[in-house]
Amino acid sequence: MALDIKPTRSELIALKRRIKMARMGHQILKKKRDGLILSFFEILKKAKMARRELQEEYLHALKTMNICRMLETDAKLKGIALAISKMPTLDIQTKSVMGVIVPQVTTEGTTSKDVFERGYGVMGTSFVIDEAVSEYEKVIDRILTVAEVENAMKRLLEEIDKTKRRVNALEFEVIPKMQEAKAFITFRLEEMERETVFRTKKIKMKKDKIKRAERKAASAGT
Repeated sequence: MALDIKPTRSELIALKRRIKMARMGHQILKKKRDGLILSFFEILKKAKMARRELQEEYLHALKTMNICRMLETDAKLKGIALAISKMPTLDIQTKSVMGVIVPQVTTEGTTSKDVFERGYGVMGTSFVIDEAVSEYEKVIDRILTVAEVENAMKRLLEEIDKTKRRVNALEFEVIPKMQEAKAFITFRLEEMERETVFRTKKIKMKKDKIKRAERKAASAGT
């Protein structure tokens, strides 16, 4: 890098300015990286809790379904499942976490408070079936929650990795190279200044020598 730059004072001033900007950018990126890591661990806690709740809800729903299968035939349960006509809707919005856009999922229709909204008739069904349907509706809600937080974790991890690469590039490559170039320019300017001083002294010595010779010649002529 030092061989590709011009050792001039204007270049040195511009380089010092770029080094200052690079250091400021490095500090900002480090703070962003640290903030992203903190946000990631907060979401990680939510993800662990959501997965644990999902597992608990699923096991409970599975237990309820096994009771249904002991009391009802599989054909009847499949018919009830096919009779459910109301499909849940998802509203996917976005939010910013430390500048990273992550999804925010809101659901409608996954959990029905009224058995009449489910589409199958209440005649010929039992309380256990309603309980099983209710439990699996809760499982769907938990799945959507897990999907939301894990997607946010993935995006934060990608941004953390990208920010870490930028921090390392500035810290171990860009700034050291600019400092090397700064040292090279400073050395060359000092060297040129010494050469200028040396030439000035040499010219002055020659001029003084000529003047002495002229005075000597003038004295001899008189």
